[in-house]
This record gives sequence, structure tokens and C-alpha cells, in this order.
Amino acid sequence: MRRIISILVFLTFLHNGQAIATTTKPVSITAKSWLVADGKGNILDGENTKQQRSIASITKLITAMVVLDAKQDLDEYIKPYTRREMIQLALVKSDNKSSLDLCKHYPGGSSSCVKAMNDKVRSLGLTKTHFVESSGLSVMNVSTAEELITIVTEAAKYPEIIIASRTSAVKIKIRKKWFVFHNTNPIIGKRHDFVVSKTGFINASGGCIVIMMDTEIGRRIVVVLGSKNTHTRIPEAEFIATKE
Repeated sequence: MRRIISILVFLTFLHNGQAIATTTKPVSITAKSWLVADGKGNILDGENTKQQRSIASITKLITAMVVLDAKQDLDEYIKPYTRREMIQLALVKSDNKSSLDLCKHYPGGSSSCVKAMNDKVRSLGLTKTHFVESSGLSVMNVSTAEELITIVTEAAKYPEIIIASRTSAVKIKIRKKWFVFHNTNPIIGKRHDFVVSKTGFINASGGCIVIMMDTEIGRRIVVVLGSKNTHTRIPEAEFIATKE
């Protein structure tokens, strides 16, 4: 059920080293499924947390994990990027081609990679999470808000994923030219409490985001699935993170 909630959204500006100015604006929670959990994974609040939904590019967290699990050479050059750069692009820019190429160059190829992704979530005890490809473009890549708690918690064990989650922009030099790829979460770099962050969107999934962050009231895991669009998912996630 959609709910309109008025909250304080803090717009922080620095003047002589001091934070000033706040404003109030209404936030509409349009997400079809959402939750907030503490650092131990205990759900504090949520709606439709067991509902299976398309998760779009949140898929890329699992893609990155199985590639890292395979212990492949991260500095191997796969035109036009290294494997390390492709992981960064997949997680920061949410680049679909990089995700697909990572799987294509996985031991045994794409089919083995997708199998490893499904084996990974089964090993974590997840029964409602399933993948058919590695980018999140398919509506058949599905999970639930509750099972995504486990995926986010597992992702936090990978330093490469944490680094990408905290990276506002990736800069890569190809030949003599530098290219800059910005994070799909625009508040990365404006605050420094993120541990894991991954956005997602296809028409079937709506706006999605998963976040593990450290707040004044402790570590929080936030899952937003089926938000109205890519602009609504982040304000909703920020508000949800404040729930106790």
C-alpha cells in the first residue's frame, strides 16, 4: 500500500566548516516491497518482504561475487578493459555489457557462470532467488526483500564490492583518453557511510536499490523493490533507513 509520509530531508551545505539549512518535503513510498533490517539481519519494518520480484541490476552483486570466488586474474585484459575494471563498471555504472562479458569469460563460459550464481544463492539457503543471466536485464532474475538481506550481507565480505559501493565515479584510460563513468546512486560521494550499494531498474522491476549503511542509530540494511522510478527509489531508501 502506498503511503505518504512527511519527513525532514536534510540538505546540507558547508559554510566555514559548519552544516547549515534543512528543509521539509513529503516523501511518497511507492515501493511494492521494502524493508529495513539491523546489522544482524533482523527486520525492523517492511511491507511485502516475502514477495518474489524482478530485481534488475541488483543481480550484478551476485555476478561480481562468483567472478571473485573463481579467483581469476583481475588484471587480465579483456578488451577494452581489465577484469577488475569490468567489475567496477558493472557495480558502479551498472554496465550490462561488462556484466555479460564477465560471465562470458568465466571458467566454462556464460552457462557455467549463471549456474555458479544460482549455486551461490542456494549455498546461502535462499530458495526464492533465481537467475537466468548475469546483467539483470531479464525479468526472470528474481528474489525477495528478505532474501536480499542475505545477499547484501554476503556482498559486504568482498573488499572489491565495498570499494565499488563507495566509488562515485570510475576513471579509466583507454589508449590516451580518459573516460569517466558515474555511479548510478548519485548520493555516493556525498556521504561516507555506505558499505554496500547497488541500484537496479527495468520496466518489470521498477526502481530498486539495496544498501548497507552505517547510521547514527546503527548499521542498517535497506531494500527497496518496485519503486515508481529511478528518481523515487533513493529518497525512499533514505527515509526507510531511519526507521527503528
